[in-house]
Amino acid sequence: MKLALVGVGAVGSRMVDRILEVEADTGRAFTRGNALVCDIARTPADGFDAVPEDQRVLLGDTHERVTAEGVEGDLELAADVAGADLPEFRRALDSLAIHESDGVLLVADLGSATGSGAGSVLVEELQGLYDEPLYVLGALPADDDGGTAALNAARALRSVVPTADSTLAFDRETWPGDPERDDDPEIRALATRVATLFAAGELDSPVVAENAMDSSDLIRTLEPGGVSSIGYASTDVEPDERGFLGRLLAWFSRSTDDDEATDAAKVKSLVQRAANTRLTIPCEVSSAERALVVLSGPPSELSRRGFESARQWLEAEADTVEILAGDDPRPRSSTLEAVVIFSNVTDVPRIDTLQRRALDVQAAREGEPASDDDADDARADAASETRDADGVDAADSDSGAGDASDDAPLIEDAEAVADDASE
Repeated sequence: MKLALVGVGAVGSRMVDRILEVEADTGRAFTRGNALVCDIARTPADGFDAVPEDQRVLLGDTHERVTAEGVEGDLELAADVAGADLPEFRRALDSLAIHESDGVLLVADLGSATGSGAGSVLVEELQGLYDEPLYVLGALPADDDGGTAALNAARALRSVVPTADSTLAFDRETWPGDPERDDDPEIRALATRVATLFAAGELDSPVVAENAMDSSDLIRTLEPGGVSSIGYASTDVEPDERGFLGRLLAWFSRSTDDDEATDAAKVKSLVQRAANTRLTIPCEVSSAERALVVLSGPPSELSRRGFESARQWLEAEADTVEILAGDDPRPRSSTLEAVVIFSNVTDVPRIDTLQRRALDVQAAREGEPASDDDADDARADAASETRDADGVDAADSDSGAGDASDDAPLIEDAEAVADDASE
């Protein structure tokens, strides 16, 4: 799937830099450098390895309230600056070949003021400018990041999830680390998952996939909207250095059913690990509306029998027949990889926890305690704003979500920020 990347804020920009770096290191080609990063600051940031200087945009550098530290945690200021500098952002977008892409992926730290405030404004702007699907890769704060980060993320989710075509969540509580570090292994791990998922189906390998997939498969998987979670697993294998004739002869010379059974078991086990081991955000996979699995590695390791067995297992595990699958043959790779994405998951405990904490923080600032009813209302409203594949509210579908409440203050605040910034 050809993607244009847009990084927002310091962390979102570094995440884009890592995705481009992994793409180059693994010989994949799904962005081909089609990326833009933007931040709110007085002076441009440095430390980028893969994003050229002419693809970095500075917003708010002449705004009187923006300091050397940026917006200093002020979400409303970040939204105001982004809204005021939309013409500058639109000019920068001209450098991206978005109309030649299959979609746009906006990347942001939703716990930060810039990622939440400016990110929400830019998501709305991108959705209005282009017909291509808009996806958001959003980092959610860890508990140690504090109450303000939780409040920022909760407000961003209220704005981003209903607007974007799908929101890929990355939970920093599950994936601890320092995203400001250039060598943060957790950000590198996320970039690997993104590259393995979105590069499948691109014509960057000399070998034709047996179970071919293309951008329409990913678009269909993410079509229900809502929150999505990515799983990944890998194992080392011998790279396939043989030419086409050598691989063909090796395939015909496979001597025993035991060899095939062993390869099939390896593939199935790898997919099971991908689905069960440290998803980008923990969730109940049976609450997913759709799922997609990609197997990437040397062609000799891509067991069709194992792939079908893994797909059947995934159908039972996710409790849905909406399972798409494809392989991504890479003859020179020394790694067999499986990546799984669960789309529109509705049972996500971390988001519930984040929402409760945000309500507590807001109530404390307003001088009154948050009730359990407030938390229930906010979660119900989040579900009601999640669109299904036909464009019907999730609250009206079979998801089991309750009716939205007009009393959820976080929702009103988030909408006000977006409305004010867009005027």
